[in-house]
Amino acid sequence: MGNAILVDVTKQCEADRDYLISVDDFNAWEKQHGQIPSGSIILLRTGFAKYWPDRVKYMGTDERGAAAVAKLHFPGLSPDAARWLTTTRSIKAIGLDTPSIDYGQSTFFETHQILFAKNIPAFENLGDMSALPATGFVVIAMPMKIGGGSGGPLRIAAIVK
Repeated sequence: MGNAILVDVTKQCEADRDYLISVDDFNAWEKQHGQIPSGSIILLRTGFAKYWPDRVKYMGTDERGAAAVAKLHFPGLSPDAARWLTTTRSIKAIGLDTPSIDYGQSTFFETHQILFAKNIPAFENLGDMSALPATGFVVIAMPMKIGGGSGGPLRIAAIVK
């Protein structure tokens, strides 16, 4: 639970299904709104929530299994941006409206590794965030506790101040 910000990269993601959210995107946000406040929860709006539940539009394929992994196409947070956030900013959590914090074509899942090494949770598959402002809201995230699990379903709510 905490104060949150929204970084909107929908235009970039419309132009490139495999868009990697970059340090430049955060710098552009900060140029307009000031430095990301310490302890913030960052929500990344790619616009992909509008494609749910169409698996082909949302993930790039409706196939399942190991062979389908190479066909996944959706945006994610670049490892460089994850590294920048964890070394130059103090954030509480980060989330986005795609199936994974790593982009669909990721094979090493570096963004997961970078964030989780710093105990920063990633919220994935978030719903439509189009009504949220860039600043001035609080997020309450309530994950289901699963013994021994590395993740679980999440109920998340935003309250605009």
